[in-house]
Amino acid sequence: MKTVKEVSQLSGVSVRTLHHYDAVGLLPPTATTEAGYRLYDDRALERLQEILLFRELEFSLKDIKAILDSNHYDRAVALTDQIRLLELRRQHLDDLIVYARNLQKQGGHMMNFKAFDKAELEAFEAEAKKKWGDTSAYQEFKDRTSEKDFAQISQEGMMIFAQIGQLKHLAADDSQVQEQIRVLQDYISSHFYECTPEILAGLGRMYAGDNRFKTSIDQAGGIGTADFAARAIDSYCQK
Repeated sequence: MKTVKEVSQLSGVSVRTLHHYDAVGLLPPTATTEAGYRLYDDRALERLQEILLFRELEFSLKDIKAILDSNHYDRAVALTDQIRLLELRRQHLDDLIVYARNLQKQGGHMMNFKAFDKAELEAFEAEAKKKWGDTSAYQEFKDRTSEKDFAQISQEGMMIFAQIGQLKHLAADDSQVQEQIRVLQDYISSHFYECTPEILAGLGRMYAGDNRFKTSIDQAGGIGTADFAARAIDSYCQK
């Protein structure tokens, strides 16, 4: 068991912050001495590690508590997604650093704003929250979808990709293709969470770049459907 002061020294989290985490029910101590001093065991320290990772990803304390206390929470799955989110954030920061250096070299006359695009990061975060627990994003998903009909809804979503796959002979910006992308966006908004153009753009990149999505989409619409859908979504979101 460690005292709150020892936990503070070990983690770099202030004693005041640890007291606050206790007050809001995020990190209660394992035990309290007769004198009222907080004590923390290894499991509490593991939870603190999880809290700090979510804080690095700028999650609110309310959302972190909901995630960690959820029956749906799987630490191994969450850690894999956290690593991916941290990688996306690192890439975003690297892009911004390169952008800023180029501005410095060119005297501030660059009119390219792509480095500020966080669509892929936001889309992956929305997908991750849906898996992690009772956050606001997950609650929206859960309110609209019961476990009983989730399989059916997912199957219907794959049917949209099957229809997109039948249009691969057309240009990605063809009106028929673009109409199917609109159907896809509306479907996600209706059954999962509000699919803004920014989130849709990020999902498009994930469909082509994430093997899990790519395999499922290509199975539904034929080889090349995921890449084609990604190009079509990119065209759709630029309009």
